[in-house]
Amino acid sequence: MNASALGPLQRAGDLNRMSNEVFDIVVIGGGVTGAGTALDAATRGLSVALVEQRDYASGTSSRSSKLIHGGLRYLEQMDFGLVREALRERGLIFDRLAPHLVRPVSFLYPLQHRVWERAYVGAGIAMYDGLAAMARNPLPTHRHLSRHGALKLAPALSKDGLVGAIRYWDAQVDDARHTLGLARTARAYGAALASSARVTGLLRDGDRVCGVQVLDLESGESLDIQARQVINATGVWTDEIQDMAGRGTIEVRASKGIHLVVPRDRLHSDSGLILRTATSVLFVIPWGKHWIIGTTDTDWDLDLAHPAASRTDIDYLLNQVNSVLEQPLERADVEGIYAGLRPLLYGESDATSKLTREHAVSQTVPGLISVAGGKYTTYRVMAADAVDAAARNIAGRIPSSCTAEIPLVGADGFRPAWNRRFKTATEWGLTTSQTENLLHRHGTNIDEVLSMLKERPDLSSTLPGSEDYLAVEVTYAARFEGALHLDDVLTRRTRLSIESWDRGMAATKQVAELMGSELGWDEDTISREIQHYEARVKAERESQEQPDDHTADAARLGAPDVRMLGRS
Repeated sequence: MNASALGPLQRAGDLNRMSNEVFDIVVIGGGVTGAGTALDAATRGLSVALVEQRDYASGTSSRSSKLIHGGLRYLEQMDFGLVREALRERGLIFDRLAPHLVRPVSFLYPLQHRVWERAYVGAGIAMYDGLAAMARNPLPTHRHLSRHGALKLAPALSKDGLVGAIRYWDAQVDDARHTLGLARTARAYGAALASSARVTGLLRDGDRVCGVQVLDLESGESLDIQARQVINATGVWTDEIQDMAGRGTIEVRASKGIHLVVPRDRLHSDSGLILRTATSVLFVIPWGKHWIIGTTDTDWDLDLAHPAASRTDIDYLLNQVNSVLEQPLERADVEGIYAGLRPLLYGESDATSKLTREHAVSQTVPGLISVAGGKYTTYRVMAADAVDAAARNIAGRIPSSCTAEIPLVGADGFRPAWNRRFKTATEWGLTTSQTENLLHRHGTNIDEVLSMLKERPDLSSTLPGSEDYLAVEVTYAARFEGALHLDDVLTRRTRLSIESWDRGMAATKQVAELMGSELGWDEDTISREIQHYEARVKAERESQEQPDDHTADAARLGAPDVRMLGRS
C-alpha cells in the first residue's frame, strides 16, 4: 500500500490511531504551515497527528498569487532578512524539494520615467538578483529593455508613456497541490492525518494543554487526541484556537486579497507583468492557458472560511491593470475569481500592505504553541521554528530539522521522468501536452495515476469543459489524495472552478459519479454534492456583483460549507 496515500481507508485508520495513541505533537491546521509542521516533526522521529477542519489547503494556501518568491517589494521596506530567507527557500523548493510543482516565470516592470525610475528600480532588482545568487538560485538574472524591446516582448502594453522596461525572474507554484504534497509526504514518514476533522476544544491537565477534542465532520463522531504538545498552525483562525486556551499571545489580522483569472489570448505578452499601485504591487502572472491578475490588500473581519470578492474589488484590479494596457480588459473577459486571506501579524501601521510578513512562534499556554504570519514561500522555516519550540518541552534529545533535504512525493526522479515524457505520452495514448500537465501536477506519481487506466481505459478522456484534466485524476484524487467532496476536486485537485467560464459546472455530474464510485456515495449523496456545488457557484457569482464587503459576504454565505451542514 502507498504509504503517502490519503484515501478513505487511510483516513479511517489514522482516525483510529488518533483515538488510541498519545502523540508527541498534534498539529491543528492543514494549510502549508500546518502540513509543513507535520512533515518537519515526523522527519525528526516524533509521532505526529494533523487535523484539518475542511480540506487540505482549503483556506489561504490554495488562494495565493501562486508565487514562490522573495518578495521584491519588501526590499523597499528594507526587510532584507525576509527577502534573503525567502530567496533561499525559493531555491530549495525549485531545485530540490518540489521541482515538479515549481517553474520559472518572468516579469516585466514597465518604466514611464526616463532616468530616475530605471536607476531606482534597476538597483532594487539588481539587489534582488544579488541576494538570489548568494542563495545559489538557478534562475536567470534581470535584463534592461528599451521601449522597442519591451513592446516586442509584451505587445499588450500601452505605448503611451512607456520608455522601457526591466525583466526579471521568479518562480510560481501550484499552491494547493504543493500543500497536498507536504501532507502526503508527512504521512509517508509516519504522520496520522485527517481532514474534515474540526477542533472543538482543548484537552487539559491542570493548566497544561494535553491534546484536542475533535469532531469528525463526515461521521458526526467526536474523539479526543492526546499529545505532549499541540501546535496551532491555523493562519487566520489562530485567535479562535487561542481563545479556547483562554488567552492569546499572537495577534493576527486578516487581509483580503482577490485575484482575477482571464484567458491567455486576452493579453498578448511573453512575460508576466509587475506594476506599482498606490498601496502595493500588482502582478499579471502566466498560469497555463490563463493569466492571474492580483492582488488587493484590504482589511477583512467577516467570514474567514469563504471571503468574498466584491464588484469594487474586481473593478479596482481591472482599472489598475488597464492603466498600462493598449486594449483594456473588461468584466466580460474574466473567467474566474478567487479571494483569500493573509494572516498578518499586528503592527503599528494601519495599512495591511505594510504589516510585517515575518512570522511569530509563541507558547500560548503550557502545551500549546502558536505559529502565524509569514509568507507561503517561507513555510518550511515557520514549521521548523514551531517544532523547535515544541521540542523544548518534550523529554529527550530531539534532532534538528532536516526538511531541507527531503523531496516531496512526486519530486524524486522528476527530471528523468520529464525527459521521457514523449515516450510516456506514446505508451498511454496521450498528447504531449496532457502528459506534461500530469507531470507538473503529479510528478513521478504519474505512473501511479496512469496505472489506473489499466482498470478503466475510458478514464483517459478529458473532463467536460476542460482540455487539461483527465477523468482518471478524479478517481486518483478520491483514492490517494484525500478528496472527500466534489468541491475538493473542482477547486483544489483541479482548478476548474477558476479556469473555466462555467466555474466547472459542466463537469459536476461526471466528477461526482467518479468520486462516488470510490467513496461509496449513493444517488442521493451524488445529487446533494452537485446541488451544493451549484449553490456555491451561484452564491459566488452573486457576491461578485455586490458593491462592498458586507453585502458580498452576505451573498456568499447563501451557500454554506458542505462540511458544516448540520454541524455547529
